[in-house]
Amino acid sequence: MTVFVEVAERGSLTSAADALDMSRAMVTRYLSALEEWLGARVLHRTTRRISLTPAGEQALEHCRRMLAIGQELQYSLDSDGMPHGQIRVTCSTSFGLSHLASAVVDFVHRYPGISIDVVLADRAMNLVEERVDVAIRIARALEPGLISRRISVCRSVICASPEYLVRRGTPREPQDLAAHACLSHHYVGRSLWQLYKDGQATSVAVKGPISGNDATLLAQAVREGAGIGFLPTYLVAPMLRSGELVAVLPDYTLDEMGIHGVYLSRKQMPLSVRMFLDFLVERFGEAPEWDRGMDGPMADARPVHA
Repeated sequence: MTVFVEVAERGSLTSAADALDMSRAMVTRYLSALEEWLGARVLHRTTRRISLTPAGEQALEHCRRMLAIGQELQYSLDSDGMPHGQIRVTCSTSFGLSHLASAVVDFVHRYPGISIDVVLADRAMNLVEERVDVAIRIARALEPGLISRRISVCRSVICASPEYLVRRGTPREPQDLAAHACLSHHYVGRSLWQLYKDGQATSVAVKGPISGNDATLLAQAVREGAGIGFLPTYLVAPMLRSGELVAVLPDYTLDEMGIHGVYLSRKQMPLSVRMFLDFLVERFGEAPEWDRGMDGPMADARPVHA
Protein backbone atom coordinates (compact mmCIF):
# COMPACT_ATOMS: atom_id res chain seq x y z
CA MET A 1 0.00 0.00 0.00
CA THR A 2 2.87 2.37 0.74
CA VAL A 3 4.33 1.76 -2.70
CA PHE A 4 0.95 2.20 -4.40
CA VAL A 5 0.26 5.52 -2.64
CA GLU A 6 3.76 6.74 -3.50
CA VAL A 7 3.33 5.85 -7.19
CA ALA A 8 -0.15 7.37 -7.35
CA GLU A 9 0.97 10.66 -5.81
CA ARG A 10 4.16 10.96 -7.85
CA GLY A 11 2.72 9.64 -11.10
CA SER A 12 5.89 7.69 -11.80
CA LEU A 13 7.31 4.30 -10.86
CA THR A 14 10.84 5.64 -11.12
CA SER A 15 10.15 8.64 -8.85
CA ALA A 16 8.44 6.39 -6.32
CA ALA A 17 11.38 3.97 -6.40
CA ASP A 18 13.81 6.83 -5.73
CA ALA A 19 11.70 8.15 -2.85
CA LEU A 20 11.40 4.71 -1.27
CA ASP A 21 15.05 3.80 -1.92
CA MET A 22 14.22 0.63 -3.82
CA SER A 23 14.58 -0.62 -7.38
CA ARG A 24 11.95 0.00 -10.04
CA ALA A 25 11.58 -3.75 -10.38
CA MET A 26 10.72 -4.03 -6.69
CA VAL A 27 8.12 -1.27 -7.05
CA THR A 28 6.54 -3.19 -9.93
CA ARG A 29 6.56 -6.38 -7.85
CA TYR A 30 4.80 -4.70 -4.93
CA LEU A 31 2.16 -3.21 -7.24
CA SER A 32 1.51 -6.60 -8.83
CA ALA A 33 1.15 -8.16 -5.38
CA LEU A 34 -1.35 -5.47 -4.34
CA GLU A 35 -3.40 -5.91 -7.52
CA GLU A 36 -3.44 -9.68 -7.03
CA TRP A 37 -4.59 -9.26 -3.43
CA LEU A 38 -7.30 -6.74 -4.39
CA GLY A 39 -8.37 -8.73 -7.43
CA ALA A 40 -8.41 -5.56 -9.50
CA ARG A 41 -6.06 -3.47 -11.61
CA VAL A 42 -5.22 -0.16 -9.87
CA LEU A 43 -3.09 1.55 -12.53
CA HIS A 44 -3.20 2.17 -16.27
CA ARG A 45 0.42 1.97 -17.44
CA THR A 46 1.66 3.19 -20.81
CA THR A 47 5.12 4.13 -22.00
CA ARG A 48 4.33 7.81 -21.39
CA ARG A 49 2.19 8.03 -18.28
CA ILE A 50 0.54 6.32 -15.35
CA SER A 51 -3.04 6.94 -14.28
CA LEU A 52 -5.44 5.43 -11.78
CA THR A 53 -8.17 3.04 -12.83
CA PRO A 54 -11.63 3.49 -11.25
CA ALA A 55 -10.70 0.70 -8.83
CA GLY A 56 -7.38 2.44 -8.17
CA GLU A 57 -9.09 5.72 -7.27
CA GLN A 58 -11.26 3.91 -4.75
CA ALA A 59 -8.33 1.88 -3.40
CA LEU A 60 -6.13 4.97 -3.00
CA GLU A 61 -8.48 6.59 -0.49
CA HIS A 62 -8.68 3.40 1.60
CA CYS A 63 -4.93 2.78 1.43
CA ARG A 64 -4.15 6.29 2.68
CA ARG A 65 -6.58 5.82 5.54
CA MET A 66 -5.13 2.43 6.47
CA LEU A 67 -1.57 3.75 6.42
CA ALA A 68 -2.59 6.62 8.72
CA ILE A 69 -4.22 4.11 11.09
CA GLY A 70 -1.06 2.01 10.95
CA GLN A 71 1.07 4.99 11.91
CA GLU A 72 -1.16 5.72 14.89
CA LEU A 73 -0.99 2.06 15.93
CA GLN A 74 2.81 2.14 15.75
CA TYR A 75 2.81 5.24 17.95
CA SER A 76 0.49 3.68 20.54
CA LEU A 77 2.63 0.51 20.78
CA ASP A 78 6.05 2.12 20.45
CA SER A 79 8.25 1.36 23.44
CA ASP A 80 9.50 4.93 23.79
CA GLY A 81 5.97 6.35 23.58
CA MET A 82 6.98 8.90 20.93
CA PRO A 83 5.54 9.47 17.42
CA HIS A 84 7.65 8.79 14.34
CA GLY A 85 7.61 9.78 10.69
CA GLN A 86 8.43 12.60 8.30
CA ILE A 87 6.40 15.74 7.64
CA ARG A 88 6.86 17.83 4.50
CA VAL A 89 5.97 21.47 5.12
CA THR A 90 5.91 24.47 2.81
CA CYS A 91 5.81 28.12 3.84
CA SER A 92 6.61 31.61 2.55
CA THR A 93 10.25 32.62 2.82
CA SER A 94 9.58 35.57 5.14
CA PHE A 95 7.50 33.65 7.70
CA GLY A 96 9.67 30.56 7.33
CA LEU A 97 12.89 32.37 8.19
CA SER A 98 11.46 34.66 10.86
CA HIS A 99 9.31 32.18 12.82
CA LEU A 100 8.77 28.72 11.36
CA ALA A 101 12.46 27.76 11.50
CA SER A 102 12.68 28.14 15.27
CA ALA A 103 9.28 26.44 15.70
CA VAL A 104 10.50 23.42 13.70
CA VAL A 105 13.65 23.21 15.82
CA ASP A 106 11.61 23.15 19.03
CA PHE A 107 9.16 20.61 17.59
CA VAL A 108 11.82 18.07 16.60
CA HIS A 109 13.50 18.53 20.00
CA ARG A 110 10.18 17.67 21.63
CA TYR A 111 9.49 14.77 19.22
CA PRO A 112 12.88 13.40 18.08
CA GLY A 113 11.22 10.54 16.19
CA ILE A 114 9.73 13.01 13.68
CA SER A 115 11.77 14.64 10.92
CA ILE A 116 10.58 17.69 9.00
CA ASP A 117 11.36 18.59 5.39
CA VAL A 118 10.75 22.34 4.91
CA VAL A 119 10.29 23.92 1.47
CA LEU A 120 10.30 27.74 1.40
CA ALA A 121 8.41 29.01 -1.63
CA ASP A 122 6.50 32.21 -2.34
CA ARG A 123 3.90 30.37 -4.39
CA ALA A 124 1.03 28.03 -3.62
CA MET A 125 2.46 24.52 -3.99
CA ASN A 126 0.24 21.64 -5.09
CA LEU A 127 -0.07 19.45 -2.01
CA VAL A 128 -0.66 16.21 -3.92
CA GLU A 129 1.82 16.62 -6.77
CA GLU A 130 4.59 17.95 -4.53
CA ARG A 131 3.84 15.61 -1.62
CA VAL A 132 3.23 18.37 0.91
CA ASP A 133 1.66 17.41 4.24
CA VAL A 134 1.12 20.95 5.55
CA ALA A 135 1.18 24.26 3.68
CA ILE A 136 1.40 27.37 5.87
CA ARG A 137 -0.58 29.99 3.96
CA ILE A 138 -1.24 33.62 4.90
CA ALA A 139 -4.39 35.02 3.34
CA ARG A 140 -7.54 37.03 4.00
CA ALA A 141 -9.54 34.05 2.76
CA LEU A 142 -8.50 30.66 1.43
CA GLU A 143 -9.73 29.18 -1.82
CA PRO A 144 -13.03 27.28 -1.51
CA GLY A 145 -12.60 23.57 -0.92
CA LEU A 146 -9.29 23.76 0.94
CA ILE A 147 -9.09 21.92 4.26
CA SER A 148 -7.29 24.03 6.83
CA ARG A 149 -6.78 24.93 10.47
CA ARG A 150 -6.22 28.49 11.60
CA ILE A 151 -2.86 28.82 13.35
CA SER A 152 -2.56 32.53 14.07
CA VAL A 153 -3.25 36.05 12.87
CA CYS A 154 -1.16 38.22 10.55
CA ARG A 155 -1.44 41.95 11.14
CA SER A 156 0.29 44.59 9.05
CA VAL A 157 1.72 48.04 9.59
CA ILE A 158 2.76 50.88 7.31
CA CYS A 159 6.30 51.87 8.20
CA ALA A 160 9.46 53.60 7.05
CA SER A 161 12.99 54.29 8.23
CA PRO A 162 13.64 57.48 10.24
CA GLU A 163 16.12 58.54 7.56
CA TYR A 164 13.45 58.32 4.82
CA LEU A 165 10.95 60.35 6.86
CA VAL A 166 13.52 63.07 7.56
CA ARG A 167 14.33 63.23 3.87
CA ARG A 168 10.82 63.00 2.41
CA GLY A 169 8.55 64.06 5.26
CA THR A 170 6.03 62.10 7.33
CA PRO A 171 2.57 61.41 5.87
CA ARG A 172 -0.19 62.89 8.06
CA GLU A 173 -3.21 61.59 6.14
CA PRO A 174 -3.66 58.44 3.99
CA GLN A 175 -3.84 60.57 0.82
CA ASP A 176 -0.28 61.79 1.52
CA LEU A 177 0.99 58.29 0.65
CA ALA A 178 0.29 58.94 -3.04
CA ALA A 179 3.22 61.39 -3.12
CA HIS A 180 5.67 58.92 -1.53
CA ALA A 181 7.75 55.97 -2.70
CA CYS A 182 5.61 53.04 -1.55
CA LEU A 183 7.17 49.60 -1.82
CA SER A 184 4.60 46.93 -2.57
CA HIS A 185 4.20 43.17 -2.35
CA HIS A 186 3.00 41.32 -5.44
CA TYR A 187 0.12 39.71 -3.55
CA VAL A 188 -0.79 42.22 -0.81
CA GLY A 189 -1.70 45.80 -1.67
CA ARG A 190 0.34 45.98 -4.84
CA SER A 191 -1.19 49.25 -6.08
CA LEU A 192 -3.98 50.06 -3.62
CA TRP A 193 -3.63 50.36 0.15
CA GLN A 194 -6.75 50.38 2.32
CA LEU A 195 -6.70 51.99 5.77
CA TYR A 196 -9.39 52.19 8.46
CA LYS A 197 -10.23 54.73 11.14
CA ASP A 198 -13.41 55.13 13.20
CA GLY A 199 -15.17 52.57 11.03
CA GLN A 200 -14.37 54.41 7.80
CA ALA A 201 -12.24 52.92 5.01
CA THR A 202 -9.86 54.99 2.91
CA SER A 203 -8.27 53.60 -0.24
CA VAL A 204 -5.09 55.13 -1.61
CA ALA A 205 -3.48 54.36 -4.96
CA VAL A 206 0.26 53.97 -4.38
CA LYS A 207 3.37 53.49 -6.48
CA GLY A 208 7.07 53.15 -5.90
CA PRO A 209 10.40 52.07 -7.33
CA ILE A 210 10.47 48.56 -5.82
CA SER A 211 7.99 45.69 -5.67
CA GLY A 212 8.58 42.04 -4.90
CA ASN A 213 7.09 38.69 -3.95
CA ASP A 214 8.97 38.42 -0.65
CA ALA A 215 8.31 40.55 2.43
CA THR A 216 11.86 40.08 3.75
CA LEU A 217 13.29 41.80 0.67
CA LEU A 218 10.83 44.67 0.98
CA ALA A 219 11.54 45.09 4.70
CA GLN A 220 15.25 45.31 4.00
CA ALA A 221 14.66 47.94 1.31
CA VAL A 222 12.44 49.96 3.67
CA ARG A 223 15.04 49.73 6.44
CA GLU A 224 17.64 51.10 4.04
CA GLY A 225 15.48 54.13 3.27
CA ALA A 226 14.07 53.19 -0.14
CA GLY A 227 10.49 54.08 0.77
CA ILE A 228 7.40 53.29 2.82
CA GLY A 229 6.30 49.68 3.22
CA PHE A 230 3.05 47.82 3.98
CA LEU A 231 4.58 44.94 5.94
CA PRO A 232 3.57 42.12 8.31
CA THR A 233 4.21 42.71 11.98
CA TYR A 234 5.63 39.19 12.37
CA LEU A 235 8.56 40.46 10.34
CA VAL A 236 9.02 44.12 11.30
CA ALA A 237 7.97 44.21 14.98
CA PRO A 238 11.61 43.86 16.16
CA MET A 239 12.65 46.73 13.86
CA LEU A 240 9.87 48.92 15.22
CA ARG A 241 10.90 48.16 18.79
CA SER A 242 14.54 48.96 18.06
CA GLY A 243 13.72 52.20 16.24
CA GLU A 244 15.14 51.02 12.90
CA LEU A 245 11.62 51.54 11.51
CA VAL A 246 8.85 53.93 12.49
CA ALA A 247 5.10 53.29 12.16
CA VAL A 248 3.48 55.64 9.65
CA LEU A 249 -0.14 56.78 10.22
CA PRO A 250 -0.29 54.83 13.51
CA ASP A 251 -3.89 55.93 14.20
CA TYR A 252 -5.07 53.88 11.22
CA THR A 253 -5.48 50.13 11.06
CA LEU A 254 -5.14 47.68 8.18
CA ASP A 255 -6.87 44.49 7.15
CA GLU A 256 -5.85 41.37 9.03
CA MET A 257 -5.05 38.05 7.41
CA GLY A 258 -5.14 34.57 8.85
CA ILE A 259 -2.17 32.22 9.13
CA HIS A 260 -3.50 28.79 8.16
CA GLY A 261 -2.21 25.25 8.03
CA VAL A 262 -3.62 23.67 4.85
CA TYR A 263 -3.63 19.88 4.50
CA LEU A 264 -5.17 17.15 2.35
CA SER A 265 -7.67 15.30 4.47
CA ARG A 266 -9.09 15.29 7.99
CA LYS A 267 -9.92 11.59 7.86
CA GLN A 268 -6.50 10.50 6.61
CA MET A 269 -4.32 12.90 8.59
CA PRO A 270 -1.25 11.17 10.06
CA LEU A 271 -0.81 11.56 13.79
CA SER A 272 2.51 13.38 13.30
CA VAL A 273 0.80 16.03 11.13
CA ARG A 274 -1.99 16.52 13.68
CA MET A 275 0.59 16.94 16.44
CA PHE A 276 2.54 19.45 14.36
CA LEU A 277 -0.58 21.57 13.76
CA ASP A 278 -1.47 21.39 17.46
CA PHE A 279 2.06 22.54 18.27
CA LEU A 280 1.87 25.54 15.91
CA VAL A 281 -1.51 26.63 17.28
CA GLU A 282 -0.15 26.38 20.83
CA ARG A 283 3.03 28.26 19.90
CA PHE A 284 1.53 31.15 17.90
CA GLY A 285 -2.21 31.46 18.63
CA GLU A 286 -4.39 34.54 18.25
CA ALA A 287 -2.07 36.66 20.41
CA PRO A 288 1.28 35.91 18.76
CA GLU A 289 4.49 36.76 20.55
CA TRP A 290 5.62 39.20 17.86
CA ASP A 291 2.59 41.49 18.53
CA ARG A 292 2.82 41.48 22.33
CA GLY A 293 3.69 44.69 24.05
CA MET A 294 3.22 46.76 20.91
CA ASP A 295 0.99 49.83 20.74
CA GLY A 296 -1.17 51.02 17.87
CA PRO A 297 -2.30 48.83 14.97
CA MET A 298 -0.24 45.83 16.05
CA ALA A 299 -2.22 45.52 19.26
CA ASP A 300 -5.58 46.22 17.61
CA ALA A 301 -7.38 42.95 16.86
CA ARG A 302 -9.49 44.46 14.10
CA PRO A 303 -11.73 42.05 12.18
CA VAL A 304 -11.02 41.40 8.53
CA HIS A 305 -12.97 43.63 6.15
CA ALA A 306 -14.68 42.21 3.09
